[in-house]
Amino acid sequence: MSWWLADVDATDALGAAMANTRPDHAVVHLQGDLGAGKSSLARALLRALGVVGAIRSPTYTLVERYPLASGGEAWHLDLYRIADAGELEFLGLDGDEARLWLVEWPDRGQGGLPPPDLLVALAVDGVGRRVELSAPTEVGQAWLARISAATATLGSPGLS
Repeated sequence: MSWWLADVDATDALGAAMANTRPDHAVVHLQGDLGAGKSSLARALLRALGVVGAIRSPTYTLVERYPLASGGEAWHLDLYRIADAGELEFLGLDGDEARLWLVEWPDRGQGGLPPPDLLVALAVDGVGRRVELSAPTEVGQAWLARISAATATLGSPGLS
């Protein structure tokens, strides 16, 4: 399933659709080149989940943790700066605390991360972004169906 995101409003609309249809526990792998919009989509999703205050890119901290109003935490990871998955052990990631994993550059943590429910591939496309979602798990497939239904009713300009 893919969309073209014309602007920030369209990115926010997709993030809201993802947040409003999210399963209780989910792992999202965000893929794309530098500047493709991975952090922007993660920020939109977290904001739609009710995270207030600064939502920082974890480029240098590697992980940012955000409490969720529904309980548990959302973790936003950026693995661009790690050399191999073994370095994940030093981040103190206990999967029981995280209700949502948002992982940028997941290929660098391969073997040390939980399997993804949703794969999000982003790319610059003209003045906007192209985003493609796929779901390798049953949880992800059900989520993707809910996202599709939610975006069909959005009527958001720029989300097509």
